[in-house]
Amino acid sequence: MPYLHAAEQLPRIERLRAIMHQQQLDAVLVYYDEFNIGNGWYLTGWCPQFESGAVLVPRTGPCLLLGGPESEPFAKLDSAITETRNFPVFMVPDEEYPNAVIIGFPKLFAELQQTLGTVKRVGLVGGGRMPADCHRQILAGFAGVELVDCTAAFVQLRFAKSAWELAQIRAAFALADHCYAAMREAARPGASEIQVAAAGEYAARSRGASGFGFSAIVGSGKRANAVVPTASSKVLASGEMAMVGIAPKVNGYAGVVGDMLPIGGGFSASQKACIEHLRAAFQLTKDALVPGRVGKQIDAPARAYFAKHGLSQYLVCPFVHTIGLHEAESPFFGPHSHDELKPGMAISIDISFFGHPEWNGARIETGYEVTAAGLVPFSPGMDHLLTSVR
Repeated sequence: MPYLHAAEQLPRIERLRAIMHQQQLDAVLVYYDEFNIGNGWYLTGWCPQFESGAVLVPRTGPCLLLGGPESEPFAKLDSAITETRNFPVFMVPDEEYPNAVIIGFPKLFAELQQTLGTVKRVGLVGGGRMPADCHRQILAGFAGVELVDCTAAFVQLRFAKSAWELAQIRAAFALADHCYAAMREAARPGASEIQVAAAGEYAARSRGASGFGFSAIVGSGKRANAVVPTASSKVLASGEMAMVGIAPKVNGYAGVVGDMLPIGGGFSASQKACIEHLRAAFQLTKDALVPGRVGKQIDAPARAYFAKHGLSQYLVCPFVHTIGLHEAESPFFGPHSHDELKPGMAISIDISFFGHPEWNGARIETGYEVTAAGLVPFSPGMDHLLTSVR
């Protein structure tokens, strides 16, 4: 059963076709794989396992799903686009499927010419993430056609979220609240990081999560310096802190939570100082999130705070990104960003530093809907926790 229903999907196709009309494109190829699912999922509500693929959107007529034969039955059941074509370049290397119909890009090009009459310009979305051999085969198969990179224009379609998208994100943040409670309860001396992650993952899956935006983060002690450490067999020790993060998805859309947990009691005085730095930077960033401001304006207050307190050398990541089909997706409102914050966006405040000689790595994170009147928390509970003195 597709996650993406027609009332949501068809207007997306029409918005893409409006871009095609503006850029005089006869068709658009949207590349995706398991690591770059967002652009394909935006049109299909689906992503294959093991194989990669592309969505072909012609200027008129039905859209096609290009992929491999192993995922074809899966696509016909769960994708919002069910007309399929199979290509060797999208298949598992060296795997054989003797009963499958497999074609190449020259045959697809001939089919397009027959359907559309003429094909002179084809847009490409995600070409920069595409394997070299795939790009080479498309070039050879579409000989004589001008390929145009329209990735930026396509991705901008995803910046503002629809009411339906915001509802999925809000539901995912509700799951993240349950995950956080379960991980906090599991984070005790003697438990392994894997056990803490498992508690959070079970809380999400048992409540209907469709997947995760990233593998659960659990980094205790010095392992928190790894920035995005997946859970290991390391045992949590009393007196240390553990960095936790999890991003459950609902219908493909992510929520998220990130925090620091004291192991075996409350925070020490030194650990409280660490948490206070995170809280202060979080509040400064939240206050800066005013519609109409651009990334570098939003980033500046927390960056200045860290500089004032001698923590700048430990900064790795900017403080704000949008959230949706990926837990972190563009626009990213970093120190050189001119992207404008606009109503309809879903954003995450993600305050962190790593490599500190005493506190190691530390991160806190939650998300908000951007409205004309200001921010609306997706998780009121985490908003209160992360902006309060602990």
